[in-house]
Amino acid sequence: MIFKLATSALFATQLSIFALGTPITSNVNDLSNLQPRAPSTFKHPGVLVDKAQLDFIKSKVASNAEPWKSAYNAMLSDPLASKTRTPSPRATVECGPTSTPNIGCSDEKQDALAAYANALAWYISGTTSYAQKAISYMNAWASKIKAHTNSNAPLQTGWAGSSWARAAEIIRYSNAGWAASDITAFENMLRNVYLPEIIGGSSSNGNWELVMMEAAIGISVFLNDGTSYDKAMSKFLARVPAYVYLTSDGPCPRPQAGASSSCSAVSSYWQGQSTFPENGIAQETCRDFVHTGYGLSSISHVAETARIQGNDLYSGDVGTRLRYGLGFHSKYQLGASVPSWLCDGDLNLGLGPITEVGYNALANRLGNVMTNTGKLTDNNRPAGTNNLFVGWETLTHGNNTA
Repeated sequence: MIFKLATSALFATQLSIFALGTPITSNVNDLSNLQPRAPSTFKHPGVLVDKAQLDFIKSKVASNAEPWKSAYNAMLSDPLASKTRTPSPRATVECGPTSTPNIGCSDEKQDALAAYANALAWYISGTTSYAQKAISYMNAWASKIKAHTNSNAPLQTGWAGSSWARAAEIIRYSNAGWAASDITAFENMLRNVYLPEIIGGSSSNGNWELVMMEAAIGISVFLNDGTSYDKAMSKFLARVPAYVYLTSDGPCPRPQAGASSSCSAVSSYWQGQSTFPENGIAQETCRDFVHTGYGLSSISHVAETARIQGNDLYSGDVGTRLRYGLGFHSKYQLGASVPSWLCDGDLNLGLGPITEVGYNALANRLGNVMTNTGKLTDNNRPAGTNNLFVGWETLTHGNNTA
């Protein structure tokens, strides 16, 4: 289904230039040259997966082909996909540091992922009960939630909002029987409760702003909101170069927007890492690989949604940083010796099930050699969920170039 937005001749020209993959080369703090990224016509379903990809998955599962069949069965065996599981909505979700207090935080994230799992199961199987289950989660929260509070509210909203947008896109545009009035209520929830919490961005660790922009971009697609899409994309394009380092950046990484560009200030923000001899080091590498994986995952998710919407981020700076970021961290996750210059020789591993989307796009679609990322991707199959915002990506993106 297509939704049309008003455009000008200038906008069309800018969009066509960007669609060709024109790289962004200005200072990360100078956003004046960023062109509007919203397409004149949004594609639906168009958040993380599109119809061609969904049809590819459906055909592979139906023919018992691997790795999709095993990945599908693993998803159906996950407690989040259980037909007896029920939603647990709250009017106020309160999430403090490390989710303490945790008042509805886990419930919200997992209900959103459950909706997504059931939406995928519906599309793949055609079984109506899966669609009804996904709808029950979305309707329950749309009729209840009013706010997110406490210090982790922006992060929590990003995590849950990312999954809600994926689930809603599949259900809305697959004749699943979601009532128009319920769709409107869900739109209102995303527009009034979720989007205001995340669209302004964050100065915290980069995985925060990256997942917030992932959610904002997905929500904008669902709402057909070009203005919010552009705002979120501009913040995303500024954050990625401040999250993954390339040696072409100079002796130290680029700062986040508005921050000091001195190497000492940047080093402090990068968890004390002071030397940068290789491509792919991330802002949270020396914190731990778990949080670094969150950031890399959101970069891949946004790039995939942008690709579906006609904007190729994989062929430019974003894709280059994602490729090196995945390769650098996959190498050490696989057991490579840690040099003394990197995080004082001590890494906290645990990258998570986050490589499928980026690897599929950069290696399978574009033909880049990504030996370490490919090996880690194979080792992790079938990739499951991190119970936050990543879910079942061997199923959705494993060798899926449709």
